[in-house]
Amino acid sequence: MKKILAIILAAVLVLGLAACAAKPAEGQTAEQKTDDKQYKVAMICDSSINDGGWGSACYNAMVDACAKMNWTYEVTDSISQDAYYDSIAAYCALGYDMIYAPGNQYTDAVLQAAEEYPDIAFALLNGAESTPAKAKNGNVSSLLPNAQQIGWIAGALAGLMTESGKLGFIGGMELDTTKGKIAGYEEAAKYVAEQEGKTVELLSVPYANSFSDAPKGKEFATELIAQGADVFFGDASAVDSGAREAIDAYNKSAGAVKVYDIGQPADILGQNECIICSQVTDNSAMIAASMQAVMDGTFGGETLYGTLQNGALSAGKISDLVPAEIQTKYQAYLDQMIADTFMK
Repeated sequence: MKKILAIILAAVLVLGLAACAAKPAEGQTAEQKTDDKQYKVAMICDSSINDGGWGSACYNAMVDACAKMNWTYEVTDSISQDAYYDSIAAYCALGYDMIYAPGNQYTDAVLQAAEEYPDIAFALLNGAESTPAKAKNGNVSSLLPNAQQIGWIAGALAGLMTESGKLGFIGGMELDTTKGKIAGYEEAAKYVAEQEGKTVELLSVPYANSFSDAPKGKEFATELIAQGADVFFGDASAVDSGAREAIDAYNKSAGAVKVYDIGQPADILGQNECIICSQVTDNSAMIAASMQAVMDGTFGGETLYGTLQNGALSAGKISDLVPAEIQTKYQAYLDQMIADTFMK
């Protein structure tokens, strides 16, 4: 029955794609081939690819990888949880070479589809280390940025910048990767603050149980500001965007920027006045590596890691709101992270 639904959905997708087909990577014509085959990848996403946060960054990473590897791509975004499997299966029925699912929340749907479509590769961003081994056909790989290091990048700056000693973090869903980012954020902030003669408290983390509920983000940020939070980080896509709106509104009413936000996973400095820096993840490198493995016939059964050491993780541009002396200290901490001497 589920495969019948997938075929029906595939037929609908064919009608939608007939006019424009799968989008060619930049500078690529429909006639260009790679190894005498035009490879194609499909992305499914529960947030919008125009959310200015997670969805946008993950989509742009795929586009960049396609441009590098000469693949074509298609995307279905803003889908509900109960549509994960059907959306994936529809692309499988259309013969896509790889399915790119940007989040641990897609794990069950990916494993189900991977079992039913053994010849298709499934790249699961933020997938658990244990997930590839669960795929009966060996056709799933996890792309796993180091969550602790992501938290460190934001936490070190938060520890330097906080004046109230209270930090905010907003979560989308209670995923293992989100918990890892929270832990890294808290431990780095506390360590750095201690070096500065300060104490730091991470306020209770609220979860929206969604990556698209921007009003929840506004609500959470307003509550956390009322509790004294003056530096924020998050892992909630459009929910984070809503939080930034609330932070900007607070700062406007205060007549100065007194509450800050650190973005992720792309460099979004300038998107909102409150943003002082971003944690940047180069997901495109891991996606491109997955594409190469598909072309080489070696895809599946592994975890591809993204770290500060291999350049997949970094800090973005820093706002002028961050004093020069703090920027210097922050860079020193980033250098320690890369050298694996941070907090040691």
